[in-house]
Amino acid sequence: MHQYFVYFAVLLAIIIYVPFYRVVTGPTLYDRMLCAGSIATNSMVIILLVGFMFNRIDMFVDIAMAYAGLNFIGTIAFAKYLGSTLKSKQNHGN
Repeated sequence: MHQYFVYFAVLLAIIIYVPFYRVVTGPTLYDRMLCAGSIATNSMVIILLVGFMFNRIDMFVDIAMAYAGLNFIGTIAFAKYLGSTLKSKQNHGN
C-alpha cells in the first residue's frame, strides 16, 4: 500500500509541471492565477499523501489546511486587487 502512495505522489509532482508552465507563460493574469490555484491544490494532495506514507495524517492534515487557508487568502487578495485595478481603469477612462 505504501508503494501506491509513492506512485501517486510522484505522478502528482509530474502533473504539477503542466500548470506551472501556464503560470510562467500564461497570456493573462486570470490564467496564471487559475493555474497557481491548481498547483496549490495538487500540492495539498501531495502533503496528504506524505502524511499517509509516514502514518502521521493528523499532523499533515493540519499542514494542508493551513496551506489551503493561505491559498484562499491569496486568491481573495488577488481578486480584490484586480477588482480595484479594473475599477480605477474604468474611472480614468470616463
